[in-house]
Amino acid sequence: MRNLGRRVAAQFAVDRRVLALAFARMADGIGNSFLVIVIPLYVASDVVGGPTFGLAESMIIGIILSIFGFLNSSFQPLTGRFSDRAGKRKLFVLIGLAGLATMNVAYLFAESYLSLLVIRGLQGISVAFIIPASVALVNELATTDDRGGNMGVYNTFRLVGFGAGPVVAGAVVNAGPYTLPIGELSISGFDAAFYIAAITAIISFLLVTVLITDPESTRANASADLAIPVWDRTGPNLLDPIFTLGIASLFMATAIALFATIQPQVNAHLEQGATWFGLQFAAFIVAQILLQTPIGRACDRYGRRPFIVVGMFLLIPTTLAQGYVPTSETMFVARLLQGIAGAMVFAPSLALAGDLAGEGESGSKLSVLTMAFGFGIAIGPLSSGALVGYGFEVPFIFGTVLAVIGTILVYTQIEETLEQTQPVPFVGSD
Repeated sequence: MRNLGRRVAAQFAVDRRVLALAFARMADGIGNSFLVIVIPLYVASDVVGGPTFGLAESMIIGIILSIFGFLNSSFQPLTGRFSDRAGKRKLFVLIGLAGLATMNVAYLFAESYLSLLVIRGLQGISVAFIIPASVALVNELATTDDRGGNMGVYNTFRLVGFGAGPVVAGAVVNAGPYTLPIGELSISGFDAAFYIAAITAIISFLLVTVLITDPESTRANASADLAIPVWDRTGPNLLDPIFTLGIASLFMATAIALFATIQPQVNAHLEQGATWFGLQFAAFIVAQILLQTPIGRACDRYGRRPFIVVGMFLLIPTTLAQGYVPTSETMFVARLLQGIAGAMVFAPSLALAGDLAGEGESGSKLSVLTMAFGFGIAIGPLSSGALVGYGFEVPFIFGTVLAVIGTILVYTQIEETLEQTQPVPFVGSD
C-alpha cells in the first residue's frame, strides 16, 4: 500500500506552480460547469423573461450555452498571441478570472434572455484569456522530458473541477431558498449557485496571485514570430504538424460532444431513465480524470505520436458503436472507451505542440489546439441536434467519418518530436 501511494504521488510530482495552476483551474472549473446545469433551469424558471424573437425555449437555452464556446474559441488565438507579445502569462490568467468572477455575480441581476446571452458571451471571452495563457505557462514550466506529465496533471485537475460541478449544481438550486445567519436574509437556490460560481473564480484568482510567477524565458522571448502556418515548410509532410493537430482536435471534440444534447433520443432508444444517461455522460469524464496523468507520463517515455495515433484510431469504433449499442450497459462501455481514446490524444497532443513551439510562442501555438477543441465541443451538440432527426445512428456515423479523417491526418502528417523513446507495447515508435 505504501509503495502504491508513492507511485501515485510520483505521478503528480511537478513544478509547484503547475500544481497551483492546476488547482486554480479545478476551482474555476467547478464554478463554470455549475452554470451548464444552472442556466437551463434558470431560463426555464419565472425569474427571467423578455422577448424570445420567435424561438422556442430549448433553442434559447442552446444559443445561450453555445455562445460561450464560440466566443471562447474565437478569441483564444488573439489572447494567446497577445500574451506572447507581452511576455506575460499570469496577468492574462488574472484578467480572465476577474472577468469570470464578475460575470458570475452579474447573473444575479439578469432579468431577460438577452442579458443572459450577453453575460454568457462575456464569460466566454474571459475564459479565452485564461486557457491559452495557462496552457502556455504549463508548457514553459516543463521540459521535453516531463512535458507530457505536466500537461496530464494540469488536465486531470481541470477535469475534476469540470466533472464535480454538475454533480452538485442541481441539488444546490433545488435545496433553496437558503436563510443566511446575518440579518435573517434569504437567497434563492439560483442566487446560491451564482455565488458559489463567483467564489470559486475568486479562489482561483487568489491562488494564481500568490503562487504563480512567469518564467524568465517568457519575458525574455516576448514578441517572437507568431504566425501559424498551414503547410509544412521545413519538414517532409504536406501540412504543418500543429495545424494538423488542431484539425484532429476539432474532429475529436466534435465526435465526443455529439452525445451531450440528445438525451431524450438516447433514453428512448435504450429505454432507460435519466440516471443511466448521467452515468454514460460521466463515464467519458471519469476515464479522462483517471488516465490523463499516467498517459502524459507515458508519452514522455515512449513518445507522443504512438498515443495520438492509437487514440484517434480507438475514437473510430467507440464513436460508431454509440449509434448501434442495444443496451444501457454497452452504451456506458462505449462512452468509457471513448474517454480512453480522448485521454490518449489530448495530453500527448499538447506536449507535442509544446515541443514544437519555440520560446515565447507557446500561447499562440498551443491556442490552435485549445481553440479547435473548444469549437468541436460547440459544433458537436449542434450537429447531433440537426442530424438525429434522420435516424438515431446518423450523428454517430458523422462523428465516425470525422474520426477516420483525423486518424489519417495524424498518421500521415505527424512526426515524433522526442529524440529518444522506448518501444511501446501496443505500437512501434518512430
